[in-house]
Amino acid sequence: MTLRQTQSRLDRIVSWHASPSPPRYCPPPGAIDAHCHVFGPVAQFPFSSKAKYLPADAGPEMLFALRDHLGFDRNVIVQASCHGTDNSAMLHAIARSGGRARGVAMVDPAIAEAGLHALHDGGARAIRFNFLKRLVDDAPRDQFLEVSKRLPQGWHVVIYFEADILEELRGFIDAIPVPIVIDHMGRPDVTGGPAGPDMQAFRALLDSRDDIHFKATCPDRLDPRGDPWNCFAAAVAPLVADYSDRVLWGSDWPHPNMQHAIPDDGHLVDMIPRIAPTEELQRKLLVDNPSRLYWAD
Repeated sequence: MTLRQTQSRLDRIVSWHASPSPPRYCPPPGAIDAHCHVFGPVAQFPFSSKAKYLPADAGPEMLFALRDHLGFDRNVIVQASCHGTDNSAMLHAIARSGGRARGVAMVDPAIAEAGLHALHDGGARAIRFNFLKRLVDDAPRDQFLEVSKRLPQGWHVVIYFEADILEELRGFIDAIPVPIVIDHMGRPDVTGGPAGPDMQAFRALLDSRDDIHFKATCPDRLDPRGDPWNCFAAAVAPLVADYSDRVLWGSDWPHPNMQHAIPDDGHLVDMIPRIAPTEELQRKLLVDNPSRLYWAD
């Protein structure tokens, strides 16, 4: 039996809300969901043999229907770890977007220049380094640094890690020669509020370089007290205000590995005015900052 046949027969994970509520908040024209994913369809794009989870299909048609339902105009599709370094599903979704999506790729650090430029032509504008041990087996820092020196002009690096290894990663982060985006703020403990140790350590990282951006995302992952995620709002709103030119927002749909605590996407959108209460902050968060990173050309 082939890998494709095996994956199609396994019980696969559904981690997204079947009928998300319409958000009360209306995003501004041109708003970008700057962190979302696609899964498969696996019959066309099999998962990696190293995948740590096997989700049900969540392809571009589902993503773009949700985009419209939530009131957004564009998407940044981040390569899902279940697809490994085969970015075909992400590139397929971008190609079907009518110019309304860009991508963040995961690559083998040995990728050739031609491979990077092919990703650029397909709509990718960044590569992602994942340091979550539950999702990846190996994160070779030296090789990551080497490939970060060979990126097409205008690209950046996206890094995903948990707060307990931030100090350990500081030297690596300092050495990256291009702009950086930190996924989900490095997953801090938000229950201590804006003055909590994780939030203060993250501020110190932002203060160390003026080209480090971050995604004010995933209250469903970070706030253990649950919806309406009051701890997240209290901890993150001051960060958005103080670093307003370097913050992005994303839905994280289809919420990988959140099958036991699936968030309502409409409620996630309604978090936006709680962390960015003015129209100016909302425009920076949803339009200006992601446009500068992903649609500069």
